[in-house]
Amino acid sequence: MIRYIGQRLLQGAFVLWAAYTVSFLILYLLPGDAVSIMASGDEQNAVDPALVEKLRAEYGLDRPLYEQYIIALFKALQLDFGLSIKNGVPATQTVAEVLPETIKLAVAGFALAVLLGSALAVVAAFSRNRWIRQAFSSLPPLGIAVPTFWIGLLLLQFFSFRLRLFPAIGNDGGQSLVLPALTLAIPTSAVIAQLLTRSLRQTLGEPYIEQIRAKGGSEALINFGHALRNAAIPTLTMLGILVGNLLAGAVVSETVFSRAGIGRLTVTAVNSRDIPVVQTLVVLAAATFVITSLIVDLIYPLVDPRINTARAKA
Repeated sequence: MIRYIGQRLLQGAFVLWAAYTVSFLILYLLPGDAVSIMASGDEQNAVDPALVEKLRAEYGLDRPLYEQYIIALFKALQLDFGLSIKNGVPATQTVAEVLPETIKLAVAGFALAVLLGSALAVVAAFSRNRWIRQAFSSLPPLGIAVPTFWIGLLLLQFFSFRLRLFPAIGNDGGQSLVLPALTLAIPTSAVIAQLLTRSLRQTLGEPYIEQIRAKGGSEALINFGHALRNAAIPTLTMLGILVGNLLAGAVVSETVFSRAGIGRLTVTAVNSRDIPVVQTLVVLAAATFVITSLIVDLIYPLVDPRINTARAKA
């Protein structure tokens, strides 16, 4: 197990390096830079070109690309991503200031997604009524197909503007969290429901299920004590990707509901070419994916001890 964890940590380090390097190259190959974008304006508000060059030299933007990369990577290894070009504050501090709001949104959205997705899958797989099974089985593809921003706009129009049950914008209190979290949860719950439903149906057809039933095991024991536990393994595999989808969905959700968080910061930083902030966000997203995947791998043996035995043999 220690050897396996070591291998996964090395893989995680490679993912972080790759994410940082690719984002660095993409951002620096885009036309213009943050200083030039901030200095651009009409003729009356034009900035002195000498001042622009001085600022570019101060941020190291006048150096060759490979030199900028080596310096930036060395600092990033010390968790120093530089100063935000837009406001002069350390990029890590800029991200840390809005991170708690996004964490609250992501946790609430993920919890709702697991509850909704699991409930849909259980009804679709265990219900004895064919019409109910078909109806609940048709909901996940619909949830996946509908764009996240459209879901947010529908919830906003119905629950905020018509019924006036929840605030339309802002980060003020728990009520302002409900609609953004539900906007995040619906597409994610659809993925969970689709995977879990398919896995449950396959598991219910396994020979050992028939053996338990033949020994007099109740349907509740079969469904929830054996089938659901074993069927959850493929869904656990997708948790790392689902967490990444939540972070991506936060960009849309926070923009639609005007919430201060990682999503809005990402849009602002990309538009202004604020490279230190963008790279801090990229590394944060990659680290979240790596950590989540490692946690899921460690949970596997608790769900199915056979996985731990297979790893030991490998």
